Amino acid sequence: MSTLIYLDNNATTMVAPEVFEAMRPFFVERYGNPSSMHTFGGSVGKEVRRARESLANLLGASPQEIVFTSGGTESDSTAIFSALETMPERREIVTTRVEHPAVLNLCRHLGRKGYFVKWLTVDKNGNLDMDEVRSKITDNTAVVSVMWANNETGVIFPVNEVADVAQEHGALMHTDGVQVIGKIDVNLNSTNINFLSLSAHKFHGPKGIGALYIKKGTRFAPFIIGGHQESSRRGGTENVPGIIGLGEAAGLAAENLEEERVKVKGMRDRLQEGLLKTVPHAKINGDVDNRLPNTLNIGFEFVEGEAILMRLDDKGICASSGSACTSGSLEPSHVLRAMGVPFTAVHGSIRFSLSRYNTKEQIDTVVKEAPGIIEFLRAMSPFGPENLQSICTVH
Repeated sequence: MSTLIYLDNNATTMVAPEVFEAMRPFFVERYGNPSSMHTFGGSVGKEVRRARESLANLLGASPQEIVFTSGGTESDSTAIFSALETMPERREIVTTRVEHPAVLNLCRHLGRKGYFVKWLTVDKNGNLDMDEVRSKITDNTAVVSVMWANNETGVIFPVNEVADVAQEHGALMHTDGVQVIGKIDVNLNSTNINFLSLSAHKFHGPKGIGALYIKKGTRFAPFIIGGHQESSRRGGTENVPGIIGLGEAAGLAAENLEEERVKVKGMRDRLQEGLLKTVPHAKINGDVDNRLPNTLNIGFEFVEGEAILMRLDDKGICASSGSACTSGSLEPSHVLRAMGVPFTAVHGSIRFSLSRYNTKEQIDTVVKEAPGIIEFLRAMSPFGPENLQSICTVH
């Protein structure tokens, strides 16, 4: 296999070397329990507090508003269940049809348990309609859960505006912010967002650690009940190495936001322009002017995405057909179906997601290799562009 070109950073990212080195001592040298009374554990507790401060700084929040969790999925469940438990008289949930499975499947489950789930649609570019948002949030809504940016298309949602509408009706606002942290500016102090979920492994931290932002003054019921850890908001001994890694990753993310806006976006656009220029029957999925700087979702018509990914993989190029949590499914992306992407392209849509560790040389290699792969697969397919008209005519 040739040198690895990793363009699947919305699924997970490389742990930054600085993060790995920061975590190392907390496995074998500074292994004390931060809740212990002795100095050995207490010194570790100080480092946990520093990590909390680092993350709070990245989010524009206070350290007291941060609860460490095992990752985005736990944070999503914690926020939504907390809203329902603290407002038992309200039986409505408002969310979108393009959420990550961590929210989508939870809301479907709650719908089967007697809650009324209202589903927000998106247009052909993957954007929300704020008029629909206003019409579906009512005084019976307990929680509104709208992701900050879509993991497949990168489209950014107006979560601050949605939060304002939720507040008008006394509903709590949760946003799955997993994909935006470290990619765009976030300042939670200036919003009406009550809960934000995040996961360290999406911005060069370790897997298995995340956090939930809980706005000061928000009513809260813990999801994991146990000891007094996290100010009694999340029981269980702290994952100290993970927390230290998350804090270090947050500090690095704050330092590199400009690089995400300029360098990473430049490489993304270079990839987009190269593929559109060299591959016919290709179309960008999602709003090209309102998306994350690292994400490119492109539909190659008349070809199967799985076949493209396999042949890219043979060349050492890692990409994705959508969410890593649904990659084992043969069903087309629920996000692209909600956007009304034509059947000729929905199965052939590929997500490239970049990071600051990618290079222009890697992008140029993908632009060089991809056209031949697409051309070869279309030539083999009975549904290729040269055959589609005759097939449609016969049937």
